[in-house]
Amino acid sequence: QVQLVESGGGLVQAGGSLRLSCATSGRTFSYYHMGWFRQAPGKEREFVAAITWTSGHTYYADSVKGRFTISRDNVKNTVYLQMNRLKPEDTAVYYCAARSNVVVSTRSYEYDYWGQGTQVTVSS
Repeated sequence: QVQLVESGGGLVQAGGSLRLSCATSGRTFSYYHMGWFRQAPGKEREFVAAITWTSGHTYYADSVKGRFTISRDNVKNTVYLQMNRLKPEDTAVYYCAARSNVVVSTRSYEYDYWGQGTQVTVSS
């Protein structure tokens, strides 16, 4: 079992920045691929970014590429999402997720563990 707790959400003006954190506990953090997803009201949950467990390769949705950066600290058992140049359309609940399979994924249903989510609101 892995427990995930997100933090760092809030209200920010368009063009601003936020850094989300996801603290993990339980089984060895470094054995999991980690992902960030988001869900806006009335919309499906969508992939934002992912990072592999050893090589640190990163993957991004086209909508956030060049603005968001995912990173992980395997000593602190924490994954981060640095969000810059935020837009109103980035407003959503952001979720951290962990996947134990050897293949990284951008599909939410392929992740095994989820945090409770943190709200990000970007005002225009």
